[in-house]
Amino acid sequence: MRFRRTLSVAWLFGVAALLAACSSIPLKERDLAERARIESYAGQPLRHFTWFGRFDGWQAVSRDEALIWTTPAKAYLLKVESPCEDLRFATRIGLTSTLNSVYSRYDHVTVRGRQCRIELIRPVDYGSLRADLRRERESRQASAAAARGG
Repeated sequence: MRFRRTLSVAWLFGVAALLAACSSIPLKERDLAERARIESYAGQPLRHFTWFGRFDGWQAVSRDEALIWTTPAKAYLLKVESPCEDLRFATRIGLTSTLNSVYSRYDHVTVRGRQCRIELIRPVDYGSLRADLRRERESRQASAAAARGG
């Protein structure tokens, strides 16, 4: 009985150590490339953007950055101040606003009930990003078809 408990405790410590090690693994190259691509389409920082209480979607870009779509074609890259929950593992987020606008240094991204102050807001030319991704995909498909001889 005592051996079982010791084994169980050892197993739990092993799992805890593994989880701690996994939390320090850097972003994969694909994630870094995606972040760099989004950042290349981001404009100069804004003081605020207009927001009417709902967004069409969001995507974590890094530990402290999220891409927010206020409409299907309009997106903003938000960077939150440290310390903040890891946005990459959030299943949902919220935004605070002031008079139908979201302000940097004043409003917050809400993650798991915690408010993370917005440090930086950058508009993203999402239309151009989407068009370039479409062209790249079509080019890859054409190359693959040519390689197959078709």
